[in-house]
Amino acid sequence: MPLVTPTPRAQRPPAPAKLRIRDTADRLFYENGIRTVGIDRLISDSAVTKATFYKHYRSKDILIVDYVTSRHTAAITALDELVAAAPDARSAILEFATLVAAEVSRPGFRGCPFLNAAAEFANPAHPLRVIIAEHREAFTDRLVDLARAVNHPVPGDAADDLMLARDGAMAGGYASDPVAASAALGRAVERVLADVKQATPFRR
Repeated sequence: MPLVTPTPRAQRPPAPAKLRIRDTADRLFYENGIRTVGIDRLISDSAVTKATFYKHYRSKDILIVDYVTSRHTAAITALDELVAAAPDARSAILEFATLVAAEVSRPGFRGCPFLNAAAEFANPAHPLRVIIAEHREAFTDRLVDLARAVNHPVPGDAADDLMLARDGAMAGGYASDPVAASAALGRAVERVLADVKQATPFRR
């Protein structure tokens, strides 16, 4: 008897109430900090009942993981789209700086959501910290690919420099002057590119 492969079920979109809870958490956690926002506030601002909240999120910790995972997916997707649209790797690195500068200057900007979240959870084994570490590794890996594509002599060091410059711009842009922070980021990127030999086409 031939083996029949079952047809995979279409994945259902999240329920509207779950989306409201997730969107509310994304806003409140980023604006106010994760630990300061209680479940009662999340329920109230999401306009759901307590039973509905616990139906979709059995605990605040599960919602926290969902929040940082969603932020990770959005950030990596934005970087991948930037690279895909760039004509070459050098342009992609310059556009990376432009993307960060635009984020730093955005109304309501409160710093890097990943650095903010990491500062609230000291235990590196916490699931949130694990996701943040994975995010930073994935982000840095993409910068390594770009640095390698422009023939940087030490792609790993270049990626670390770019990541640190990005962290500094995000922190400095929130704490003080976003224009100065963006300009400093641009100078750091130019220094990284100054070490580059003749560039080769970027293979995606």
